[in-house]
Amino acid sequence: MASFQKYTTKQGQMWQFITEGGTDPKTGKRKQIKRRGFKTKKGAQIAAAQLEQEIANGTYIKEHTILFKDFVQEWLQLYAKRAKISSVRGREKQIIRLLDYFAHLKMKDITRAMYQKAIDDLFDKGYAQNTLDGIHSAGSMIFKKAVELQIITTDPTDFFVMPKRIETVEDIERKKQTIKYLEKEELKLFLDTAKEKGLDNDYMSFLVLAYSGIRSGELLALQWKDIDFVNNTLSVTKTLYNPNNNSRKYTLLTPKTQGSIRTIKIDETVIKELKRHKTGQNELKMMNRNQYVDKDFVFADEYGYPSFHKRIQSRMQRLLKVSGITKSVTPHSFRHTHTSLLIEAGVGVKEVQQRLGHSDINTTMDIYAHMTKNMEEKASQKFSELMRSFIK
Repeated sequence: MASFQKYTTKQGQMWQFITEGGTDPKTGKRKQIKRRGFKTKKGAQIAAAQLEQEIANGTYIKEHTILFKDFVQEWLQLYAKRAKISSVRGREKQIIRLLDYFAHLKMKDITRAMYQKAIDDLFDKGYAQNTLDGIHSAGSMIFKKAVELQIITTDPTDFFVMPKRIETVEDIERKKQTIKYLEKEELKLFLDTAKEKGLDNDYMSFLVLAYSGIRSGELLALQWKDIDFVNNTLSVTKTLYNPNNNSRKYTLLTPKTQGSIRTIKIDETVIKELKRHKTGQNELKMMNRNQYVDKDFVFADEYGYPSFHKRIQSRMQRLLKVSGITKSVTPHSFRHTHTSLLIEAGVGVKEVQQRLGHSDINTTMDIYAHMTKNMEEKASQKFSELMRSFIK
C-alpha cells in the first residue's frame, strides 16, 4: 500500500506518495517509488492506484531522465547500422531543427502539444512541405524507438497533424513548369557545343546522360566493367556519394531504389565515343602512371579519381552560356529530356519506367503525362501556325 505525506513548497502545501516497486533484479532488494507534486491528497491517491495497477499488470515502465540531445545520438548510432550514409546525413540535418526545440529537455517531458507546436512553428517560418515531412519522419522514428526501448511510455508524435498550405492559383501554375528539359534542337546545340568547346570529359559525360537517362550520381559511379562493348549495354549498379565535392573523398552506394539496378541498351554512337574516350584515358594513365590511382572509373580526373556533382553542374552552366541556351536546366534535366524523346519515339510507359529505373510506376506516369501534354500543346500550336499561313 502507498503512504501519503504533505510537504511545503514556495507554492504552498503539496502531496507526495511512496509505494512498493517490486524487487531490483540486480540487487534482490525491494524498490520504492516516490512521486511528488500533487496539489491534493485525492490526486496523489489516484496516481498511486494507477501506478500500483501497472506494477501488478507488469506494464510499469520507469521513464528515464535522458535528454533529447543525448538520446538522439544513441538513435543515430542505431540508425547508421541499417541505413545508407546519405540517409544518415539527411536525418542529421532534419534532427538539427528538432534540437532547436527539445535539445535540453528530458525525453519523458516532451508532450504531444510541445511536438505539434514545434512543427507548427517551423511551418510558420516558411519551411517547405517536403522539409517538414522529413523532419516529422525523423522525429517519429526517434520517439517510437524510445517507446520500444522503454525510455518513455507515450509517443508525443501520436495524433500529430501536419500543417498544410492552401495552394493558390499561382502555386498550381508554377507546378506546371517544374519539369524542365531540352528540346531536340536545343539538345543537339548543347552537345555540339560540348564537343567543340567543352573541357575534359564534358562531351562524353553529357552525351551519356542524354542518351541513357541515368542520374548524375549513377554516371559518376560508372566503371569500365559496367560497359559491355559487345552487346552495347550499360549497367547501373551503384551511385556516387560525395557531399563535400572532394574527388578523393567519395563513397559508392547502392542505387536509389531496387528498381534503379538495371541494364540499358545504348546507341552505337555512344559506344564509339566511349571506346575513343577509353583510349584517351589509357594514354593519360601512361603519362601520369606514377600518380594515377586506377579505380576503373569511366569519368575520372587526371589522377584516376571520380568527378563530382558540383563540377558537372558548373560545366553544364558554362556550356549553356556558351551555346546561348537561356533555359533554366540542370544535369537532372537530361533524364527528362531523354524521357521526352522516348515518348516522341512512341516508347510505352513500362519501358520508360524500366529504362529510367523508377521503382514506382506513378513517378513515371506523372512525368509521362506532363511530357505528353506539352507535346500535345506544341502540336496544336504548330497546327495553328500552319493554318494561319493559309488563312489570311
